[in-house]
Amino acid sequence: MRNLDFSSWQSLLVTVLGLALVTLLGVGIRLLTMMTFQQRRERTNRQINERLRTLIAAYKTLGGSFTGNLAVDPTHKRDLRPREQAERQQEPMAALDLTAETASRSDRTRRIRDAVEAALSNIILLGTEEQVRLADKAVRELVAGHPVHTHQLVVSLRAFVREALDLDPIPFDLEIPMQGPARPSGSGGGRTAAGKSDGGERSGSGGGGGAMGGGGGMGVGASDADEPHITHQA
Repeated sequence: MRNLDFSSWQSLLVTVLGLALVTLLGVGIRLLTMMTFQQRRERTNRQINERLRTLIAAYKTLGGSFTGNLAVDPTHKRDLRPREQAERQQEPMAALDLTAETASRSDRTRRIRDAVEAALSNIILLGTEEQVRLADKAVRELVAGHPVHTHQLVVSLRAFVREALDLDPIPFDLEIPMQGPARPSGSGGGRTAAGKSDGGERSGSGGGGGAMGGGGGMGVGASDADEPHITHQA
């Protein structure tokens, strides 16, 4: 205040302009600092949200089942071919009796394995040190061709997500059953096979009617057989 000069209007104007300039610089620096911290906080929040979203999805994939076979089967389709060839050589007639249920089960096993591998890859990318170690162990077991249980990894993911969301921990006296990979919903292949089998039965019955009823029945059976079947694949 001692350097302020109000003796003339020129000095008063210079003093006011100086004060306005200093105030403007101070406000600008403060706004710039606040914007920088806000952008950094928003970027951190986005990273945390993306990490939580990915780990929650991995938890649902690895721990979505409580019953049934909770192990991940690492068998690939190329590994099943020698086994099928050996079965054909030993029991040719039994090997030809391949039902739709067996085919859908193998397809479901492969889809579970693919989903688990993708979840393990995301955990290795965004998980904690403990989760990365557990995921690496599971991946090595899959590469070696051994069935893998994911319960320990599911427990670690559950504890991390609850802590990140500021939720109460699971009570210590509560023993949650063992969890395993989520079973995928029915694929369109089963429905397609069922539709084809139904169409075959209908065409066969139409042919029988034609044989009993003459040429008119045969014409109806042919029209039913030529009618296209529209199937929707999931």
